[in-house]
Amino acid sequence: MIRYAVGAVIFQQSELLLINKVKISATKEMLTQGEWDFPKGGVEKSDTSFEAALLRELFEETGSTQYKIIKQLDEKITFPFNQEFINQTGYTKQETTMFLVEYTGNRTDLLPQDKEIAAIEFFSFEQTLVKLTHQDTKNYLKKMLENKDL
Repeated sequence: MIRYAVGAVIFQQSELLLINKVKISATKEMLTQGEWDFPKGGVEKSDTSFEAALLRELFEETGSTQYKIIKQLDEKITFPFNQEFINQTGYTKQETTMFLVEYTGNRTDLLPQDKEIAAIEFFSFEQTLVKLTHQDTKNYLKKMLENKDL
């Protein structure tokens, strides 16, 4: 079973937006070291389209509505889940439909909306390639840059 998700490569001028996702201990209100990634999240049954799911996720993760969807990208990010997650949910892999999005705000409205997000920051393309935690996402961005999708 596939879990469908959406994500965004968000730019403003020559910088890209990343979020620092952290996990919270169930027993303590303690943050663990997080991972830097593009905003992403699962598509819910109430979402009317991938675009609607993306705008909902962007607001939930960044607090902003100041986004302009430029285009849906052809290539998706897919990865298998570990056995523990499969046993808990029934999902065997995730397929993330990615979008190129422009942030049109002044950055004062970028505020994490839940305890899962520790930080929201803009980075240069070079810094982004260093900051991204997952190699598949780094490879995705490298391919976008090679194809001049950015």
